[in-house]
Amino acid sequence: MTLVIINALAPVFFIMLLGYLAGKFKMVDNRNVSLLNIFVMDFALPAALFTATVKTPWAGIVKELPLIVILTLAMWIAYAALYFLATRVFKKSSQDAAVLTLTVALPNYAALGLPILNSIFGEGPSTSLNVAVSIACGSVLMTPFCLMILEAGKAAAGGEQKSMLAMLPVLMGRSLKKPIVSGPLAGVILSALGITMPTIVLGAIKPLGLSATAAALFLTGVILSARQLKVNMPVMLGLVLKNLVQPFIAWGVVIAFGIHGDVARAGIVLIALSAGFFGVVFGNRFGVQSPDAEGTLLLSSLLCILSVPLFIMLTGGMV
Repeated sequence: MTLVIINALAPVFFIMLLGYLAGKFKMVDNRNVSLLNIFVMDFALPAALFTATVKTPWAGIVKELPLIVILTLAMWIAYAALYFLATRVFKKSSQDAAVLTLTVALPNYAALGLPILNSIFGEGPSTSLNVAVSIACGSVLMTPFCLMILEAGKAAAGGEQKSMLAMLPVLMGRSLKKPIVSGPLAGVILSALGITMPTIVLGAIKPLGLSATAAALFLTGVILSARQLKVNMPVMLGLVLKNLVQPFIAWGVVIAFGIHGDVARAGIVLIALSAGFFGVVFGNRFGVQSPDAEGTLLLSSLLCILSVPLFIMLTGGMV
């Protein structure tokens, strides 16, 4: 099992390493990655998320409601807890805290979900559906809130002095206009309406979707090359919360709602995946640098080689 996880992580670290080396050796300007960020955030990732959600049958999404409950509650509980600690205990700005908490709370479903679940349950439509649902949950139910906080910080820097609550409708509107939110949301709506996208449309955006994960990981590597990574208390807290505490939160949700079988196991294992790259990429787009998020991302990805097999083993007896 450890070998399977290493094989799944190998392309993640390889592509991030390429981006890191490209930035270090100035093949890419690691202080100015706006064009690459626009490609990833406004084109590649939205195309991938739209395709994943629009191709997921609505009946399948409804059937996966127990999985949605596990993933959503585990992500939001972890997000709320860490955001509170980051802002109140570590005195971080709301924007820095939002980047850190999204990095920790939203697992790397896109890069690791399919190979890990395939190794447990075997390849099949149910496994692909689990991963598609997890990506939809993260992109539709998690990322908009982080974007609203980042938008609020941008508005404050531009002289808008209203409270976040007063600006909530405006911030929601701005977030919904972002392709990274509107893309997967449109996919979910079309799926709910039973509208099937023409094959030519899906074929036209397929190359963009295929490039999304690689481009995002490369961009993450470039961003990391411009920073000096430090291990401190927020990084260690984020690491422990992501790799150990959050999967147990998911387990608690499983027990509380009486969920069992493969759905329960899939939910816990998906939550146990390493930290995702969305937070770091989002922050960079808004000019928010979070060394703690970057350090957590790197350490969580390394140490999930140990933590993911642990939860696969612990959930092995679920019936």
